[in-house]
Amino acid sequence: MFSAIYVEKEIKEHPRTLEILGRFPSLPVIECDRYGEVFNRNAQNFRIQKQLPALILARKYGNLVLPTPEGYGFEGQGSYYFSHMMNCIYDCRYCFLQGMYRSSNTVLFVNYEDFYSDLERHIRNTDNAGNYYSGYDCDSLALEPISHFCQFFLPLFGKYPNAMLEIRTKSTQVRGLLEAQALENVIVAMSFASEAATVRWEHKVPSLKKRLEALVKLQNNGWPIALRFEPIIFTDTVLEEYESLFKWVFSSLNAEKIHSVSLGEFRMPTEFYKNISKLYPDEALYAQAINVQDGEVSLKDNSGGATIEKLETMLSDFISPAQYYRCA
Repeated sequence: MFSAIYVEKEIKEHPRTLEILGRFPSLPVIECDRYGEVFNRNAQNFRIQKQLPALILARKYGNLVLPTPEGYGFEGQGSYYFSHMMNCIYDCRYCFLQGMYRSSNTVLFVNYEDFYSDLERHIRNTDNAGNYYSGYDCDSLALEPISHFCQFFLPLFGKYPNAMLEIRTKSTQVRGLLEAQALENVIVAMSFASEAATVRWEHKVPSLKKRLEALVKLQNNGWPIALRFEPIIFTDTVLEEYESLFKWVFSSLNAEKIHSVSLGEFRMPTEFYKNISKLYPDEALYAQAINVQDGEVSLKDNSGGATIEKLETMLSDFISPAQYYRCA
C-alpha cells in the first residue's frame, strides 16, 4: 500500500505513531521536521507518485475545525469540516485533490486529542451544535484499520446528539462501525457514480456492489446512511446509466430510512482543473467542453440543464423531497 513512512520528529514517540509503525515493520521509516518538507516540495509529479505513494505521520496545528465551502452539505445549521488526513489512497481521475496538492502521499495527523478538544469546544459554542463533515479532502474510512478514526471520534458525537457528523466515503472499511453502537447523529454517506463512470474513472476504489453491500450492513445495524451521487459527468448515455443505478441501489435499501440523497455535478476550481489537465493530457474527461464561472469549472451540459432535472425526477420515484438536496 505504501512505499515508506515519513514521521515528524515531534510525534515519533506518540502512541498512535508507534502503533501504526508496528503495523508496517518492513517499511523504511524516514524522519522529518515538518510534513510540508515532503508533501509540499517542488518538482513532484502527482501522477507518477500515485503509483507508489508514502504515508506521512504528522501533527496538525492551527484551526482544526473550519467552515465548509459554500454549497457543501446541508442547508440551515452551520456547516464545518475537520480533516484528520490529507489525500486519498484511491485514484479517481475526476478528483480535485490531484489539482490541489503537489503530492499524492497520504498525510495522517496523529494528534486526535487536539481535534477532539477543538471539536468539543466548537460544538459547545455553536448554536444548535451544527453539522460536521469528515472526508472533504480525504476519504474518512479508507485507512480505518490503520487510523481507527471511528473508534476515537464516535464517543464525542455520542456525547452531543445535537451535533451531526457526516462520514463521507467510498470505502467498505465499516467493521468498526458495525462493532459499535449506532448513533442517530452520525451519518455514513457513500459516494456512487454510474457503473460506466466507475469503471472508467474510479481506479483502486471498491466496486459498486461491495459499497452497496457495506451500506446494507450499516443500515441493517441501525446506522443512518446517505447516498451521494456525484460527480455527474455528462455523456450521451448518462440518463440511462443513472436510471439503472438508481433502480439497483434503491432495490437493496430501505429508502424511507435513508437520511439524505444528493446529486452533484463535476466541478472544481479553475486552477485545480488546469493542474489536472497538465497531469493527464491524454484523458478524454479533460477534453470535454466546459463552463467557467466565478473561478470554477464545470462540464457543459448540452441539454441546457435538463439532465440534472431529469435525474431529480428519477430520484423522486424513490425518495421524498425532504430527503433530497443538490450540491452547489
